[in-house]
Amino acid sequence: MSRFARTTAVSCVAAAMCAVAAVPAAAAPRAPANQRCVEAGPTVAEVPWAQRMLGPERVRPFTRGGGQIVAVLDSGVDAGHPQLGGRVLAGFDAVAGSGAANDDCISTGTQVAGVIAARQEQSVGFVGLAPEVTILPIRVVAERFGSGSGSEPQVLARGVNEAVARGASVIAVSAITYKDSPVLQGAVANAISKGVVVVAAAGDLGDERGTIPTPYPAGYDGVVGVGAIRESGVLWGKSQRGDYVDVVAPGEKVLTLSRDGGMTLADGTAVATGFVAATAALVRARAGGLAGQGAIARQLERTAVPAPGGPGYGSGVVDPYAAVTARLAAASAQPLPDLPDASSDESPAWARARDVAMIGTGIAVAAVLIVLVVAVVLPRGRRRFWRSTAAPPPKQETEPDEPGPPVQLFP
Repeated sequence: MSRFARTTAVSCVAAAMCAVAAVPAAAAPRAPANQRCVEAGPTVAEVPWAQRMLGPERVRPFTRGGGQIVAVLDSGVDAGHPQLGGRVLAGFDAVAGSGAANDDCISTGTQVAGVIAARQEQSVGFVGLAPEVTILPIRVVAERFGSGSGSEPQVLARGVNEAVARGASVIAVSAITYKDSPVLQGAVANAISKGVVVVAAAGDLGDERGTIPTPYPAGYDGVVGVGAIRESGVLWGKSQRGDYVDVVAPGEKVLTLSRDGGMTLADGTAVATGFVAATAALVRARAGGLAGQGAIARQLERTAVPAPGGPGYGSGVVDPYAAVTARLAAASAQPLPDLPDASSDESPAWARARDVAMIGTGIAVAAVLIVLVVAVVLPRGRRRFWRSTAAPPPKQETEPDEPGPPVQLFP
C-alpha cells in the first residue's frame, strides 16, 4: 500500500497559496570576499544523459510549469545565473532566521534549482525540466556537510513553514536531517494538509556499513522520498535503501548549474530530488485545482517506469511525460463490487441446452466409432471375399479300446 494513502485527508488550498507569491529578486547579492566559495564550472554545450533519459521536450506541448513556485531547501540559489535570471525570488534564510537566500556559496542549492528551472540558452544543451516555474530559495544549511546529521530539524521545520507561507506549491528538501523531530514532522504534515507536495532526498549513506539512519523528512508519511540512479538505470552506490524511497531519478554525474554562472557535474539524491520536484510542479500546472491532497504524490509513484526492484528503487524511475499525461490518480483506491451469489435454481433454458449438448455429444461419439469400424473391416472383408479367416477344425474320431475282427479283403 502506498504511504500516501495513509495521510489524513484535508482540503487543498493551493489556490490561496499561489496568491502569496512574491516578486522575483532583481539581482543576487555577492558572497563576502573573505568567504571561501565553490568555484564556478565551465559551460557545457552537450545535452546531458539525464535530460535524454527524462525527455523534457516531450512534456513541453502540455506544460512548462508556469505559475508554480518550487521551494528549494538547501544552501540558497544563485539568482544571478543567466539560466535562472528573473525567476528566483529573494527567499528566506532559515539558518539566520531572517534575510534573503538568493545567493549560494556552497552551490548545492543552485544545482538542484538548475535541474528544475534552468531556461534554454543558445550553445547550451542543458535545460531544466520545468523551465517556467519560479524558484523560492530557502537556506537551511550554512556550510558544507558530509555524512553527519545533516541540517538541524528545527531549521528545516522553519524552512518548510516559511515555504508554505510564501506560496510554494512544491517543496524540494534536498538538504535533509537524520534526527526525527515532532516539530519537523508537524511542519511537514501541515504543508501536506494544505496541498503542498513535499519531495525529499533519501540520503547518501547507502554505502555505509551497519545500520543506516532514517532520513527526514523522507521518512514521514505523505512525503515523496527520492533515490538516485546511474545512467545505466542501476541504483547509485550511495543512494540509501528503505521503504522511505518512493521513486528514483538521475543522481550520478548529472550536468547542472553551479554558482557564479557556471555548470558542474553533481552526484547524490539531492539533485535527483530536483527532477522529481520539477515533475510534481509540471503535474500541478497541468492538473490545476483538480489535484486533491496526495494525488500528485500518488501520480508520481504510479506512473514511474519499473526498475530492477528492491527497497532502493521504490516504484521505479520518475517519468515526467507519463505523470503529466496520465489521468490523475484517484484520491483512494475503489474496490471492485462483489460477484453475485450463484443461483441454485436451474432455468429451463439451461436444462434444455445441457440435454441437447449431451445428446449431440453421444451421437458424435457413435458416428466416430462406426466410421472407425467400417474403415478397418471393409478392406479386410474385400481381400478375403467375405470368407472367414479361420480354417475349420479337424474331425475328431474315437478309437475303440480293443481292435475289432479282421476285415475280409477278398471274397
